[in-house]
Amino acid sequence: MAPDTATGLHRLRAGGKAALARALAALERRPDAPESLALLDEAYAAPRAHVVGFTGPPGVGKSTLLGALIASLRREGRTVGVIAVDPSSRRSGGALLGDRTRFSTDPEDSGVFVRSMAARDRLGGLAEQTVSAMVVMRALFDVVLIETVGVGQSETDVAGTVDTVVFCVQPGAGDSLQFMKAGIVEIPHVVVVTKGDVGAAARRARADVKGALGLAEAEEGGWSTPVLIVSVLRREGISELIDAVDRHSRWLKETGRLATQRQEQAAFWLSEAVRERFGREGLKRAGPLRLAPGESPFARLAAVTERLAR
Repeated sequence: MAPDTATGLHRLRAGGKAALARALAALERRPDAPESLALLDEAYAAPRAHVVGFTGPPGVGKSTLLGALIASLRREGRTVGVIAVDPSSRRSGGALLGDRTRFSTDPEDSGVFVRSMAARDRLGGLAEQTVSAMVVMRALFDVVLIETVGVGQSETDVAGTVDTVVFCVQPGAGDSLQFMKAGIVEIPHVVVVTKGDVGAAARRARADVKGALGLAEAEEGGWSTPVLIVSVLRREGISELIDAVDRHSRWLKETGRLATQRQEQAAFWLSEAVRERFGREGLKRAGPLRLAPGESPFARLAAVTERLAR
């Protein structure tokens, strides 16, 4: 009998959370197995969700914000997949925090699924298998949310994985603006000032962020980055954040940027995967790694791996 993952996305939809958890675990254990590649290729060809990445320094309140966002999206009837990338345990290599302490979600709600992943030795804020998990979840849910580990400037990895980047800052935190000045300012499509219930300090932070964005001329081909104030405590600003993300999603589709951006991300992921497996010399031996429109980077990586491993 063929493994569960070989039966495709319809089996995962029918099997609920348990089936998806098993499939993601199998992808982590055996990413190059035939059944894993079959699932990844099928999922890559059937994107459904808009993928949103949340980044920003530790302690800014990303998890709290995502918890409120999940609840609001579920009230709207949207299904939500979440990937929470945690710091790694030095002892086990696994995620330190885990989804049970990150988000308060109903375990009986089949419309929301949370997956914690360990960052391990990745400095860019994303776990090695985040892309594979994202591609599968993107084919199953209406929205996929990715929370990065929160390590500052190296958070730029998230821009190569998601459709919309939300950068979180908090009032009175000078490090947030330092991250903005260090290059993060060029990445976000939406900026959120968290803990808006502090009032004047939140408004000052918003003004500072707008100034930083203005200095960087951070407007991407017609998209002007909104800067929002959100208070989870007061339940304020969540609907505005959802609206901003939805507007960016529509803008990407209407301008044709979504397909182009995803293909560029897939090509970049393929190149990085080859470099991590075979080093710089292996990357040179691999030759051009450009992907044709719609071509799966996972099947291509398997073919390149087989050729270079000979």
